[in-house]
Amino acid sequence: MKIVFEDIKRLAGSSFRILVNPKLNDFYYWHFHPEFELTFIFAPNGTRHVGNHVSDFEGSDLVFIGSNIPHLNFDYGIKTEYEKVVLQIKEDFFKNDFITTPELVSIYQLFENSKKVVSFHGDIKNKIGKRLQKIHLLSHFEQFIEVLSLFQILATSSEMTLLHDKPFENLYNNKEQLRLKEVYKFIENNYQRAVSIEEIAKLTHLSKAAFCRYFKKMTRLTFTEFLNQYRIEQAKRLLKSDKNVTETCYECGFESLSYFNRIFKKVVGENPIQFKKR
Repeated sequence: MKIVFEDIKRLAGSSFRILVNPKLNDFYYWHFHPEFELTFIFAPNGTRHVGNHVSDFEGSDLVFIGSNIPHLNFDYGIKTEYEKVVLQIKEDFFKNDFITTPELVSIYQLFENSKKVVSFHGDIKNKIGKRLQKIHLLSHFEQFIEVLSLFQILATSSEMTLLHDKPFENLYNNKEQLRLKEVYKFIENNYQRAVSIEEIAKLTHLSKAAFCRYFKKMTRLTFTEFLNQYRIEQAKRLLKSDKNVTETCYECGFESLSYFNRIFKKVVGENPIQFKKR
């Protein structure tokens, strides 16, 4: 589960690379790269994990990710049929005179917003997705024109959400990769039981205070906040199946039903019963 730097070599002689239906659903690929990335996936459901943001999507997802922002492959864990298109664009796409071109000011602002990660919703999501699914059939010059057209539509759309409050800063180095790998693996394997900060601090060979500072610096969340968010994402999956609220609460590691309800509403915006009914 360590983070991987992806060296994209096939952009030589081109401003972008198009990947149609790369299948990585059985592979946990937590990675980053200098290139900007626009990803569209059409699937019954899946997980969106970009930077510090973790959430589920249903039906489809369209996300624009800035340069060097860590993200998980959007098809990880999907067991059903799905379609995915990934458009990767060189980090120097906007440079020199290109930046000052008046006709491109909206697109330039969209690229600036990608530092916070942009998620699209509503009609725009599938409208752009359908065009992305056909873009590889165009000639190279037509692809370039289509890319500009798509980004202009996205840049002027109101159907977008920024997933981070401020530009995401990639703080990873090799030592921190190893620590976070251990933390994430531990959470994945132990979230269903009581977990103490002392226990996880010992795992990373840090004091409790040092671990808390380290984890907040790396994720901008306390360990308890991160663990609760992870548990809530698992709870949402269970509630969508046949599990009732009480079963879900205890299977996800919460020891109090009232605490589970409070945290669920804080993270999701509605209580578990409302979520299940919807």
